[in-house]
Amino acid sequence: MANIAIVGAGVIGVSCAAFLQRDGHSVTIYDPLPPGEGCSFGNAGSIGPGSVVPLSTPGIVRQAASWIADPDSPLWIDWRYLPRAMPWLARFIAAGASPRINGIAKALRALHADSFTHYRTLLGDDAGSLLNVSGQLYLYESDAAFAKDALGRELRASLGIRSETLNPDEIRQLEPSLKPRFAKAVYLPDSSHCSNPHRLVATIAEDISRNGGRFVRASVKDFEQDAGQVRAIVTDAGRMACDMVVIAAGAWSRRLTGRLGLRIPLESLRGYHVMLPMPETAPKRPLYPLAAKIMMTPMEHGLRIAGTAEIAGLDAPMNERRAAALAKLAKRYFPDMTSDPISVWMGHRPATPDSLPVIGPSSQYRNVMLAFGHGQTGLIGGATTGLLVSDLVASRKPTIDPYPYRASRF
Repeated sequence: MANIAIVGAGVIGVSCAAFLQRDGHSVTIYDPLPPGEGCSFGNAGSIGPGSVVPLSTPGIVRQAASWIADPDSPLWIDWRYLPRAMPWLARFIAAGASPRINGIAKALRALHADSFTHYRTLLGDDAGSLLNVSGQLYLYESDAAFAKDALGRELRASLGIRSETLNPDEIRQLEPSLKPRFAKAVYLPDSSHCSNPHRLVATIAEDISRNGGRFVRASVKDFEQDAGQVRAIVTDAGRMACDMVVIAAGAWSRRLTGRLGLRIPLESLRGYHVMLPMPETAPKRPLYPLAAKIMMTPMEHGLRIAGTAEIAGLDAPMNERRAAALAKLAKRYFPDMTSDPISVWMGHRPATPDSLPVIGPSSQYRNVMLAFGHGQTGLIGGATTGLLVSDLVASRKPTIDPYPYRASRF
């Protein structure tokens, strides 16, 4: 069996490592941070098979001007970073063309459909305290907002995702924690959520360590290449020989794949969350007000308000204004929410223009596997990505068709 170096200790990296280890491989995971303390730490916690609508949809061009002009818009672009972002943005807008949407949604459905099952495999007895089958509510403050989201409902219905449309009385019965300001909601009963995403990643990592896997706190800087293969990774702690490499370094994957001559469009969609004390009447499930583009999720250490997307690169500091806006939105929706945030976080979500991750082998290097670019759905697709990578390494029939996620599509 192979000695496999995995670059990245987030949910994608540890899921790949866990499934590869179960196939008998020796795994070493390299990351400057402990497991789960990068982007995986701060996600919204949703594990929903209904997350099939890509970020770019028809009509996206009409919204583009506000991305720069309005710093409070759900997707904001720092004008200073705009020249560097333009090639990615052009591909992003093109991906929203109508003919492509159905194929993208189908591929997201395949990646997300069995996430809960695969996480139960990885978590074992710990699954019960981490995974909650609670459903999810998409919330609309007006009939016009509901009508505007027709594409999302059509895509979910076409892919067999169960849902129910609720009126204001039914919303209050299902989720009494909310202010009575919503005209309609869509309830997805088969969705679930994680009570602590960081603990989920750490739990999988602990199992890997118990079974002989190694975690090395080091940054990967380069690769030693020979005869169409990577023979070693070069880190700030020295050279590390390996038989195979899995690049699962999130938003930093573009810099690493560039060292191998790969040109994959990847951008950081910088996301924020605030943790608030749980309201007196606690929500039971993730709540998604569509107009605000935020997710409000009950977790074991408070209420997480996560969302917004910001394009400003990997090196810009946190935008305090974006973080503060999340806490204000929470107080808009919960009648007894008066407390200030317990904590504020910003992380780099790795996004491709078409909302699909890159999963599969590199065409240039026979022993390099790619697993990154999940954007806002890394937790949802993490376990299935790990299983798919292990299938491809083993050359067995893959659990899902890998073709839509191939790097060569760019």
